[in-house]
Amino acid sequence: MKNINQAEWQELIANDSQAVILDVRTPGECAEGIQANAQMIDFLDQPSFMASIKELDTSKNYYIYCRSGNRSGQACQILDNMGVQSTYNLTGGMVAWTGETVAP
Repeated sequence: MKNINQAEWQELIANDSQAVILDVRTPGECAEGIQANAQMIDFLDQPSFMASIKELDTSKNYYIYCRSGNRSGQACQILDNMGVQSTYNLTGGMVAWTGETVAP
């Protein structure tokens, strides 16, 4: 897992054809807006979260964010333990995000 800031996040995603963006916030938090092309998987709903991540392609690169960066860091560690090659945690999460968001 690598912790990266918003500028690094945007640059890496723009140049990564294997990028998958995961929003691990709750549905209520996601209703405030998500990043473009993000898949929503609620980290706090652990049974659903674990079932969803088992379906992920471990060869892809996962860019994970949450509200503040705590849950996404934990999610990155879980994916790392599952054999995912590259996980990136957005430091500061959506609290620090100043980029564009879209409706879920």
